[in-house]
Amino acid sequence: MKPFKRLAAFTVFLFILLLAAVACGLPSSLSGPEVTVTPSAEIFVAPTAVVEPKSLTICLGQEPTTLYPFGELNAAARSVLAAVNDGPIDTIGYGYQPVILTQLPSLENGDAQIVKAPIQDGDQIVDADGNVVPLKQGIKVRPAGCRADDCVITYDGSTPLELDQMIVNFHLREDLSWSDGTPLKSSDSVFAYKLASDPSVVANTYLLDRTQTYEATDDQTVQWWGKPGFVDPAYATNFWTPAPEHLWSEIPAAQLPTTEIAARAPVGWGPYMVQEWAAQDHITLVKNPYYFRAAEGFPKIDTLSFRFIADPNTAVSELIAGRCDILDPTIRLDGQASLLQEMQDAEQAQAFFTPGMTIEWLGIGTNPATYDDGYNTANQQDRQDIFSDAHTRRGIAHCLDRQSVVNNVLLGRTTVPLTYLPVEHPLYDPNIDPIPFDPSVGRSLLEQAGWRDTDGDSATPLVAVTVKNVAAGTPLLLNYYTTTASQRRQVTDILVQSLAQCGIGVNAQYFTQNDLYSAGPSGLLFGRRFDLIEYAMGVNGIEPPCRWFTTAEIPNASNAWIGTNVTGYKNDEYDAACRAAQLALPDEPSYIESYYRTQTLFASELPAIPLYYRLRIAATRPDLCNFELDPTANPLWNIESVDVGEACQN
Repeated sequence: MKPFKRLAAFTVFLFILLLAAVACGLPSSLSGPEVTVTPSAEIFVAPTAVVEPKSLTICLGQEPTTLYPFGELNAAARSVLAAVNDGPIDTIGYGYQPVILTQLPSLENGDAQIVKAPIQDGDQIVDADGNVVPLKQGIKVRPAGCRADDCVITYDGSTPLELDQMIVNFHLREDLSWSDGTPLKSSDSVFAYKLASDPSVVANTYLLDRTQTYEATDDQTVQWWGKPGFVDPAYATNFWTPAPEHLWSEIPAAQLPTTEIAARAPVGWGPYMVQEWAAQDHITLVKNPYYFRAAEGFPKIDTLSFRFIADPNTAVSELIAGRCDILDPTIRLDGQASLLQEMQDAEQAQAFFTPGMTIEWLGIGTNPATYDDGYNTANQQDRQDIFSDAHTRRGIAHCLDRQSVVNNVLLGRTTVPLTYLPVEHPLYDPNIDPIPFDPSVGRSLLEQAGWRDTDGDSATPLVAVTVKNVAAGTPLLLNYYTTTASQRRQVTDILVQSLAQCGIGVNAQYFTQNDLYSAGPSGLLFGRRFDLIEYAMGVNGIEPPCRWFTTAEIPNASNAWIGTNVTGYKNDEYDAACRAAQLALPDEPSYIESYYRTQTLFASELPAIPLYYRLRIAATRPDLCNFELDPTANPLWNIESVDVGEACQN
């Protein structure tokens, strides 16, 4: 019983005792002062306040594929799981925040360290190219302390060798429990690691392959050992999301993704637990009584209901009707941005806009797949090498009115990127010069590459006069490929008109998403069969993706046409700078220096032109508070703090 309830009960008891004393004629020394009771007087007892439970309806753009935390999760599933599992590490504002860990490990606080590991012939290591291999004669390695290419050696098979090895400790809070009341321990994280390591489970094995040991050293501590030679800049996140060993250990790993207690009603440690999943209709979550922040009054809402509404127009109508309290960014609200802004201005809703981690790109077909066996002017399949000169690529960039796209299509709610990193990112290079829309500069650069206006008609495309690898008289007429999405059609219209001001002719063609993104060699994007192509590419994490434009990421026959460098850009200096950045640790000066170098090269070479950051859009009822849409976080990362009504006015 809480203190104020005990006090109320004592007061009522004292009042009854006094009435009894008067009625029974107790001595005044016991009964206290004389009390006069009027027989006709009514005694009023204030009713106990009843707190009505609060509920919220969150509308998603799709039904979750599964709630199995290690399954093939879509964005809707990740939103629901954010309420079931708090953390374990949140990504907020381009940085990491521990949730169920006492702190993030670092070299500075001693939870991470690098040791020199003696290596013998046959030991599993990570070689100089980042591959996991057994050590043998002829393997290139980075000896202990080596963070660059100039210190790489070739193992001779006999000389004693030491490689850097990382050891990282993760400490769990002591007040964690699963939603069934069972204590959450470090062994649950180790159990999750074992699940991920099961041969029957198809998963991303990059970190698994580079992990030597992952073990619990006590109930609250897990220790990760990387394989010798693997120095991981993201070591602070090498913690496996816990799995309930007490419930799942008897179920084969291959069956968990389709088992009810794992896929549809998994226990968690977060603010809510799954009560019901009605297929194709809704999922209901209720408060978790064992949530580690329950004593602080979290979560604020008692019940969450997730509905699935794919159509953005219907979703906005349901928000207006009060049948949706939050519209999750999984609903594609780009086309409703103006309406949501009007609703916010009229205090009918709250609209949230933030640039996300996905960039809309314009790829320039610098190196088509047909060039892989060498560029040959006699080969009819080889398109003329119209983009080899960087002046042409930069000229095109100056002729793209990207700011007009942002202003007119995206309501000015996002920005034009300067590199592959957002300006808010801590590793963004502030010294990068923007490339503004300037047709005069664009034409000048094109002329330097050898393109000329030979007929004096600004309405016709420029033609090649002295362009390297391009036949004289060839018009600067480019095919522009993208999807049929209405927003992309709007973007294309603006860009085609702005390119025309520079004498660049464009033939815009629209394809289904499946056709544009189909696999190579026949696919347009991954088959590298385009002049200009508009597509989207982004990341879920915050680690800078310089690798997107490395030679190793070019889709081709040797890698089954899988890769992000769809323009075929090749630059040894860029590859080396990116590799140096990925080998360095955040605590080391070379980390930021190398990322700055990749951005300088990117801005100069333009392997692809970033058009704009795609928006993340959400909306809520007007009296809802503490909802925060962060560029890098799960939309419901702080759902335990969300509240409604009068509580928001305090």
